[in-house]
Amino acid sequence: MASRNCASREIHVYRDPKEVAAEVAAWLHQRVSASAGRLSICISGGSTPRLLYQTLARPPYASRFPWHRLHWFWCDERFVLPEHPDSNYGMTRAVMLDVVPAPPENVHPVNTRLDTPLAAADDYERVLRHFHDSAFLDPGKPLFNIVLLGVGEDGHTASLFPGAPAVDEATRWVVPVIGFRPEPRITLTFPALRSSGHIAFLVCGAEKRPIVSEIFSGKDVPAGRVRSDGAIHWFLDQAAAPQ
Repeated sequence: MASRNCASREIHVYRDPKEVAAEVAAWLHQRVSASAGRLSICISGGSTPRLLYQTLARPPYASRFPWHRLHWFWCDERFVLPEHPDSNYGMTRAVMLDVVPAPPENVHPVNTRLDTPLAAADDYERVLRHFHDSAFLDPGKPLFNIVLLGVGEDGHTASLFPGAPAVDEATRWVVPVIGFRPEPRITLTFPALRSSGHIAFLVCGAEKRPIVSEIFSGKDVPAGRVRSDGAIHWFLDQAAAPQ
């Protein structure tokens, strides 16, 4: 494993996706154990996060995590029912949340049973504001303790796609994204993601190396625009890491 600081990001490189998942699980456990009280974690879908959630649902973490203190949110969601195989919430529930003793009241998915993506986005913003106990984002009071993100080959993160109006949203916390993928999406915006103690990008696979190289070189893509009121960490496997 190699680690280095680069401008405002910490870069960690591991052998393969399985090792990335194991190391991020250990990193998460360390962060959670070092904090007291209620903690908010905003998570993403994808194959590498799935490996992480499966790791957390197994020993030793299944019995070591203070699940009763952790509140779970989603960075983005497809506008499909929770039972749909493409649901980020459904995947996370199946591989982790239904396996560990996570209190149901601590799990806060996007309500995709509402009539429209806009209604789901408006509702999720209300959920976040209620949890945050404020209509405003304050750098001294992060909305999320930890945010887990991925990166697409086009440089998108969450459902913030290149060219989408959501990328330029400066006030809303949650918006719908329509027309950039076959199904509508609901995504957190840059202001909401920024209100975080730690942001961790999990990126694996040789197909991701070109976009990671471009982001590290300063290319203006959504994933490169992500900022945090705290720290940003990149957890990469060797195939995705720039040479």
